[in-house]
Order: sequence, then structure tokens, then C-alpha cells
Amino acid sequence: MAKKLLYLVLMLLLIDTALGATIHGTVYDLLLEKKENSIVIIDTVPKQTYVAKDGTYSFELGIGEYTIEARYIEEDKIISETKETVSVKQEGDYVVDLILFPSLEEEEELLGETDLDVADPLEEASYVFYIMIGVFIIAFSVIIYLKYKKSLTKIKKDIEETIQAKDVAAESKKVLDFIKQEGGRTTQKEIRKKFPSSEAKISLIISELEHKGIVKKIKKGRGNIIVLK
Repeated sequence: MAKKLLYLVLMLLLIDTALGATIHGTVYDLLLEKKENSIVIIDTVPKQTYVAKDGTYSFELGIGEYTIEARYIEEDKIISETKETVSVKQEGDYVVDLILFPSLEEEEELLGETDLDVADPLEEASYVFYIMIGVFIIAFSVIIYLKYKKSLTKIKKDIEETIQAKDVAAESKKVLDFIKQEGGRTTQKEIRKKFPSSEAKISLIISELEHKGIVKKIKKGRGNIIVLK
């Protein structure tokens, strides 16, 4: 019985390890500049801490839901911080960029030291002032965060599309050279054998070449014959 339980525990550990994921990203300040030497903490068991010396971090995790905290500390004081929740439902690569917001720790300490037994109008006005400043900072930070997060997403999408377009163009040239080597006539199946790309990508390349009037695709049975024009 004990051997079966031990075997079951080992199997669960192996499954959890196999279904692993990598979470990584960059820590930015409000000006969207990399914040070097920031500290990133994730609430695994036990907790993992990463010092992002160049502004980037990376964690290896299992399946689950996690909270990532980032802080920037000077002279034992938290200057700025942020917190993000990420859900890892399957293995893979997760990019989570973090933007640091000004810390309200000092203001919270001041509010915590309020003496309710002393009715000093000046102190009450001071606390209200700090609260208003805190609300303003939070509102301003949220607006900046939403604005630049949208910009970052668009920039990343544009870069990915540019890289994909260049990759397809380079692959198209190789496919075209192969058709020429075959005397200007071959089958889509032979092209698929020649190149390690997926079937969908090969179909996309051939459709692009056909659209440009470089080749002609002729249906034959279950396959296609590709003829160089």
C-alpha cells in the first residue's frame, strides 16, 4: 500500500513538472523605461524572488493561478510597486510586462497614525490633502497605464506581423526556386516534403504566389499540381 501511495505521489509530481510554463517580461516605470534592479516576487510555494537587474525577469511555474508583485526600493523604502494576477492553464510561454506605480506606503502610514481623540482641523485638512493627492496619483497612473498598454500591444502586434511577413517572403523564394529546379512543374505534396513548414503555411505561400501571377495551381484528385507561369 505504501509503495502504491509513493508511486502515485511521484506520478503527480512528474505530471505537474511536465505541464510547466515560463512566465517572463519587463518591468517599466510610468515613462515606459526599463526599471533596473527592481524586485519581482511570485506567490508560489515557497515564494520565488527575482532581482531584475536589467529590467527583465523570468519564472518557471506549474499549472495554477499566481500573483506577481514588482517593487522598486531605495534606502529601505518602497518607491514604486505593482501587482498582477496571471492564470496558467496550460504549458507554454507567457509574457507579463509590469508597470510600476508610485507607492502610497508613506501616505498610508500617516493615515494610520491618525489620533481620533485629537480634533485638530489642520491635521484633518492635511490628511484630506494626502488622500486627494493619492486619489489623483492613482487616477493619473491608471490613465497612463491604459494608454501605454494599448500602445505596447499594438507595437508588439506590428512587430510580429512584420516578422511573419518577412518569414513568408523568404520561404516563398525558396519554394519558387524549388519549382524552377523541378522544371517549372511539381506537386504541392512534393513541396511539403521538401520544406519542414506546416501544411497551412505551404498553402499560404502557394496562394500568395498564385495571387501574384507567378504560379498556377491545378486541382488533380486529392492533390494540387503547381505550374510555373
